[in-house]
Amino acid sequence: MNQLDFCYSDERFADIQLLRYRLNGFEKLSKNQKLLVYYLSEAALCGRDITTDQNCKYNLRIRKLLESVYTEYSGNRENEDFLALEIYLKRLWFSNGIHHHYGCEKFTAHFSEDFLLSEINKIPVSKLPLFEEETVSDMCNELFPVIFDPSILKKRVNKTDGEDLVLTSACNFYENLSQQEAEDFYAQKKKHKSDRMPSFGLNSKLVKENGEIKEVTWKVDGLYDKPIQHIIRWLEKSLSVAENTLQREVIESLIEYYKTGDLSIFDDYSIKWLSEVDGQIDFINGFIEVYGDPLGIKGTWESLVEYRDVEATKRTKLISSNAQWFEDNSPIDNRFRKAVVKGVSANVICAAMLGGEEYPSTAIGINLPNADWIRAEYGSKSITISNITEAYNKSAKGNGFLDEFVVDDETHSLIEEYGDVCDNLHTDLHECLGHGSGQLLPGVDPDALKSYGSTIEEARADLFGLYYIADNKMLELGLLPDKNAYKAQYYTYLMNGLMTQLTRITPGNQIEEAHMRNRALISRWVYKHSCGAVKLIHKDGKTYVKIENYNILRDLFAKLLMEIQRIKSEGDFTAARSIVEEYAITVDPQLHEEILHRYSNLNIAPYKGFINPVLSPVRNEKGEIEDIVVDYTESYVNQMLRYSSEYGYL
Repeated sequence: MNQLDFCYSDERFADIQLLRYRLNGFEKLSKNQKLLVYYLSEAALCGRDITTDQNCKYNLRIRKLLESVYTEYSGNRENEDFLALEIYLKRLWFSNGIHHHYGCEKFTAHFSEDFLLSEINKIPVSKLPLFEEETVSDMCNELFPVIFDPSILKKRVNKTDGEDLVLTSACNFYENLSQQEAEDFYAQKKKHKSDRMPSFGLNSKLVKENGEIKEVTWKVDGLYDKPIQHIIRWLEKSLSVAENTLQREVIESLIEYYKTGDLSIFDDYSIKWLSEVDGQIDFINGFIEVYGDPLGIKGTWESLVEYRDVEATKRTKLISSNAQWFEDNSPIDNRFRKAVVKGVSANVICAAMLGGEEYPSTAIGINLPNADWIRAEYGSKSITISNITEAYNKSAKGNGFLDEFVVDDETHSLIEEYGDVCDNLHTDLHECLGHGSGQLLPGVDPDALKSYGSTIEEARADLFGLYYIADNKMLELGLLPDKNAYKAQYYTYLMNGLMTQLTRITPGNQIEEAHMRNRALISRWVYKHSCGAVKLIHKDGKTYVKIENYNILRDLFAKLLMEIQRIKSEGDFTAARSIVEEYAITVDPQLHEEILHRYSNLNIAPYKGFINPVLSPVRNEKGEIEDIVVDYTESYVNQMLRYSSEYGYL
């Protein structure tokens, strides 16, 4: 497929639409840069099984079992049970497990147990994921209840207040112990407070055996040894084509961390990584984000390989170069401001390969590292992913969403004109500055907010962006073309938080995912405190958001940012729990039913993800790699089955 016939839209199933992203400008990279991207991309694909296993300990066996049934099936592929199994398998691939990637609820299997058992019995035993000396019957007795019983492992991540979040979550980070035992274990590790405390528990599973609680580290000769060995193999290849000395040191530090599991080496790697800003190629690879852990401690494996979008990066460079001004003028208590903002770097990048938790569904912006003390002393590195955003925007054009949910033609026109530029700018402010702003007070535990920490942190970054996008500084810097452009972002943000993000919620469920909770928290808090500046009105039997006074909104965003920053800086768990539980979780069933009905008429998939391009080496007669070519034609099913075959290391 060449550039001219590139297609962003691809396959749909369940609530998912698959897209493709284009590697804009890849052909302009040097040979060594292409090789670096290729080697890092192979490393990015080697950890796939780690993520799947982290999400639930039964995921890999179920995936392998259903893949065998799918590939060996010789019956009518229009059979109702087979089609249901196919959709279930596609959803499992997409979510890296049997729970929804966003809502965390377990999928319902719409094929029958009898059908699955019948097909299993037709498959050669050698092609089934059997343990040593295990019978087919034993395997089915273990896996069938997990697949078919909705009461077993029903949530991957449970954050319901008052419940034991460890015992009621299906994620594979803890075994045979309670939430209190896990919290006490890590509280003991933090007993001797340090300003440079490592991220305890980030790269390990916590288990209790014979009454003893211990960590099993994810490293060479530890848990996940085999895929980590393969990740290291490709990282070592990349050393020969590193763009500079510091980039080479970054990769060497990551290799050493994988070999030892030493979190102090991870901190050293993180500091070097955020300091390396000269190379055009960059990457993320490791146990990073903690959204998949109800306690916000354990890092799910992820990877992203990227190269800089030079033209678009001019925008983020402009923002980051003014970081101190933004910090100094932030509407928060002086105690929580950084006196000196350090090391803020920001790039707009093109994704070249997605892996682990970043695949097939990925973020549009990332800010790392997560350790607060590193941010305070060394700064942070932010990225906005231009080709992913491009694919999202292309797929959304003309789908009727704005026509259905925007209150009037004037607001609709405003969004059509400024929506994309405001979305990009808000993402930049969120990632480049929001996450890196503010500071904890001395002695505050970074994990003090526990299960509410991720929601509070995302709200803090979003509020930072919402406050500043309406500032005259945006016009002064040339980041927005018109003084009223920000209104497009204010409207779409509140419309999403109050109404349209409900399209992602199954009827009867509450809001679980941290980013969705954050948007609901902000929008509902502002709605409640707006004194009529924000209204929910009804026209022709439909609910709409109506904004009467945009200036009041900015003042409210400032007021809420002040409180959210205080909660974060002081580690005020009680206040975090109170504000999240009041504003961020519950769903109005009547409004929910209405929104779902209106959305269903548009025939839009609420979730989107991506099929990776295939990067293939071109070799000369001596077997040496001369070039890397990009192919976009691999289908979703073929890609998933190929990944299971080529990178199935667990």
